[in-house]
Amino acid sequence: MIFEGLESDVGVWPFSVYSDGAIYAFITRAVTFHETEHYRVDENGDCHRLPFPAKSDIKAVIGGLICAVLQEDWTFKDQAYPTGAVVAYDPDKDEVELVYAPGPREAVGGVAATQARLLIQRLDNVIGKVTAFERKRGAWARRDIETPGDGAVALGATNPIGEDLFFYFDSPTTPQSLFHADGDGGRCFVKQNPSFFDVDGVAVRRFEATSSDGEKIPYTVIGRERLLVKGPAPTIQYGYGGFDVPITAGYMAVAGKLWLERGGLYVIANIRGGGEFGPRWHQAALKHQRQRAFDDFFAVSEDLINRKLTTRQMLGAYGGSNGGLLMGVAMTQRPDLYKALAIGVPLLDMLRFHKLLAGASWVAEYGDPEKPEDRAILEAYSPYHRLSADKDYPTPFIFTSTRDDRVHPGHARKMAAKMSDLGFSYYYYENIEGGHGAAANRKQEAKRAALQYVYFSKMLMD
Repeated sequence: MIFEGLESDVGVWPFSVYSDGAIYAFITRAVTFHETEHYRVDENGDCHRLPFPAKSDIKAVIGGLICAVLQEDWTFKDQAYPTGAVVAYDPDKDEVELVYAPGPREAVGGVAATQARLLIQRLDNVIGKVTAFERKRGAWARRDIETPGDGAVALGATNPIGEDLFFYFDSPTTPQSLFHADGDGGRCFVKQNPSFFDVDGVAVRRFEATSSDGEKIPYTVIGRERLLVKGPAPTIQYGYGGFDVPITAGYMAVAGKLWLERGGLYVIANIRGGGEFGPRWHQAALKHQRQRAFDDFFAVSEDLINRKLTTRQMLGAYGGSNGGLLMGVAMTQRPDLYKALAIGVPLLDMLRFHKLLAGASWVAEYGDPEKPEDRAILEAYSPYHRLSADKDYPTPFIFTSTRDDRVHPGHARKMAAKMSDLGFSYYYYENIEGGHGAAANRKQEAKRAALQYVYFSKMLMD
């Protein structure tokens, strides 16, 4: 035994990094969902704690420097490093260097290394970029790697004994494509997934809505150009807004075939709580500030209506997991705004979520129902507790999985049962397999998607 966490920890895991012919062994101890301790393991199996702050992630090793992304401001030896930055720590000299600090509308995504370059996948106003950083004479020089256009980018394999790499690109109209880039700036196409829907005439437009506190919330609208020009059109608005997860506009195989081809618009709302603009965007909607994420989503909906892209009778919304909570709040707080809501594998009882399956690990995200100050906030928006007999709700489509090992199906079951007791109509689907994805294979996934889009078609198009 070389390391052991506490029973109260979210998790403990080892990992290793190969760099410059050496293996660097690490252990990460997750004290909470968002706070960690990092250790380096030497050749004797002894663990040495690294000085990174609690909210940070180790990403790569290059030239003996351990590179990490910060999720909080950090001061080390009287030098300040900002939230969201990439830093490099020299364990031999006990020194830290700033590699990259994103701007207010930027964020760091993936980080990887070749032999001599640190590669950072960035979001620039929610557009994917890849930038290479190389240490020269004590400073980090940067050079952008050309990508095929505006879309989503992900780092693939990198060469630890050379300077080439693979990366992925997709957009709402471009299937995921694999590209190879060399160390001299050259790029070549390798392979692409098949196309699944007709993209002729499909356009992508980006807008901003103003939330209740004045924050600008970006969102993307995808649909036929003629619908964007003449409007209004049946519209599905998607949102998530949690756990520092950025939602980017990637290829829309299923929605393209089952919704865009049939004359609908699809909207991706980049609300707070996600990671689209780095840790500050996420932390702005943590715990007691959760209402901001909901208000952001409502602001996008109202902006769509004000732009005459859709109407209240043609607007639906969809979200799963934390996004299912968002949908439950949308139904109970703004039933006037939506005609249809698909509520997938949702959290809905926010006073007992911490007692069910993985829920205890999310106290750092939502708050602790056992603490009175947190419980009051949670109860104020908990969809299960906000259901009221004197309101007129849209008829939702609620779906879950019997074997969901992350969000207990009891959330969805209880919500449906309470709606039934209060005399409200709803659609409900529970797949007996499939875990948190509500499907165990492609056939089941296709069935669930078909149910969802038939529901939206009936509610918004018929």
